[in-house]
Amino acid sequence: MNKSYLQVQKRFFGFGLFLLIGAYYSNQAFIANPRKVNFFATHQAPPETPLISLEKNVLLVGIEPYLGKETINDNISPALKLLSNGRNLILKDADGVIRKAKEINIGWRAQQLKNPKIFARNTIGPFASFESAERMANDLIDKGIESTIAHPLDWEVWVSGDIEIPVSIKSTYQKIKVSKTVLPYLDGNSGKISLKGPISLQAPDGLRWGKGIYLGPFSIQSDAYGSWTLVEHVPIERYLNGVVPHEIGASSPESALAAQAILARTWALANSHRFKVDGYNLCSDTQCQVYKNPSEANQKIKTAIKKTAGKILIWNQKPINTVYHATNGGVMASVDEAWSTSQVPYLQMRLDGPKQWTSRVDLPLSNEKYLKSFLFSKSEAFGSDHPLFRWERTLEASQISEQLNQAQKVNSSFYPNKIKVVMRGSSGRVTSLKIGGKTGSEIFLKLDDIRRVLRQLPSTLFVVKEIKEGKWLFSGGGFGHGAGMSQSGAIDLAKNGWTTKQILSHYYPKTKYGFLP
Repeated sequence: MNKSYLQVQKRFFGFGLFLLIGAYYSNQAFIANPRKVNFFATHQAPPETPLISLEKNVLLVGIEPYLGKETINDNISPALKLLSNGRNLILKDADGVIRKAKEINIGWRAQQLKNPKIFARNTIGPFASFESAERMANDLIDKGIESTIAHPLDWEVWVSGDIEIPVSIKSTYQKIKVSKTVLPYLDGNSGKISLKGPISLQAPDGLRWGKGIYLGPFSIQSDAYGSWTLVEHVPIERYLNGVVPHEIGASSPESALAAQAILARTWALANSHRFKVDGYNLCSDTQCQVYKNPSEANQKIKTAIKKTAGKILIWNQKPINTVYHATNGGVMASVDEAWSTSQVPYLQMRLDGPKQWTSRVDLPLSNEKYLKSFLFSKSEAFGSDHPLFRWERTLEASQISEQLNQAQKVNSSFYPNKIKVVMRGSSGRVTSLKIGGKTGSEIFLKLDDIRRVLRQLPSTLFVVKEIKEGKWLFSGGGFGHGAGMSQSGAIDLAKNGWTTKQILSHYYPKTKYGFLP
C-alpha cells in the first residue's frame, strides 16, 4: 500500500461557486429545452483539501455530509457543534482565521452571487447503489462517454450537457442557474466571523461526535452540491477500529474478527474513489462501511487489526471489492444478482454449509419448487442461528403504493393488485419483480432496487404469495445482498476452529491473501 493510492484524485477548478442539486433545486432556475452547452460544466467541483495528517495511508472519511444545505432555500440550517474531549480544539480557515476553544460552533448563511453560474448535464439515475451507478459509468466509458458519479441524495451519473446520450439510456437534461452559495461562519460571543474553506480542525484529545470520540485531524470542506462536509483524515489501520466492532460485533471469535478486519481494509482500498466528486474517499454510513465511535474497539479487535496489518485480498494485482453482509440464508449470491455489474470469479453462487448438507439440496434455486423446499425445510447451513436467517414480511397494497411513490417509480394514482417474480438468479434471489396496477399498468423492480423501494424486505431471497386481496406474504432468507462473506457464517466457522485464511478462502475463492505488490 502507498499513501498516494488512498488520496482522492481530484481535478478542481479552484474556489468559486457551489452547485446545489437534488432536493435543493427549488430556488434555482431550470431551462428544460436541451441545446448545445459545451462551455458549461456539469457541476462546480470543490477546491482541493490538503491532506492534513502526517501519518501514512490516510483515508478521508465524511463524518457528516450536507451541512448548511437548508440555507439555500432560506431556511435555518443546524449549526455544526464541535466539542473537545479534553484540551482545546484548534480551528484554522483558508484565510488564516484561528479559533482555539473546547467548544466551537459553526453556522451557515446563504450569499447571493453577483454573477450566477450555469451548469448543464444529463443526469442518469437514481441508482440504488454505487455499484449500479459505477456499472453505468463503465458502460458509458465503453461508448467513449466520460461521466461523474455523485450522491446528492441518491446515486446518480452525470454527463456533460453537450454530449448526446444513447436513446437506450434514460436520462434527464438539466440546465441549472445557481444564484446562491453557502458560507460558514464562527458563531460566538464576539459575533459572527466569516470563514473560508477548506477549514482544518485539530483535536489533541479527540472530538466528541455523536456517541463517539474521533481523533482526527479533520477538515470542513465544500462538496459538489453546495453544502459542506465534516471529514476525518484517518489512517486506515485506525479507521478499522470504527468499522470492525460495528460490522461484525466486538464479541466475535478471533479469526472472524481478523477476517472482518481484512475485508474492511480491502474494501476501503478498493472503494477509495467512491466520493471522489466531493473531495473525500468514503462516507461513514451504510452507503459505505459503517464507521462510528472508534473508541469502542476492544483489545480483541485491536489485536486482530494489528496481526493482519496491511493484509488484503487481491485478484489481478488489485484489492478486490470485498462485499459482505449479515447472513446469506444458506446460499451465496453471485455478484450480478445483487447489482447491475459484471461477474467476477470470486463472487459466485455457492451453497454455504457442510458437504453432507449441500449434497442434499436440489439445484438450481432459480427453480421455485427447489427454492421453496430450500427455504421451508430444516437447514444445516453455516450461520443458521441468525435471527434473519429465515423471515416473513407482510405487505399491503397501500404500503407498496406509498413506497413506489416515494421512490418516484409511479404516480399517485397507481395502486398495486398483482406481484409476480419475473426472474431469479442462480442462488434463487429475485432479480426482476413485476408489480401490476389495477388500471393495467405495471412496474418492474430489478436487483438492488427491489430492497431500495420495498424497504421491509431483509433480502431478495424470497417467494411471495397473495394471502388475500391487496395483501402479500413474502417468505425469505438472509439479511443483505448475499454476496461475499456472511458474517454469521464466519462466526460459526470460527467457533468450529476455522482459521482466518480458511474463512476468507471459503467466501472469496481464487483470491490471494497478502500485501499489495
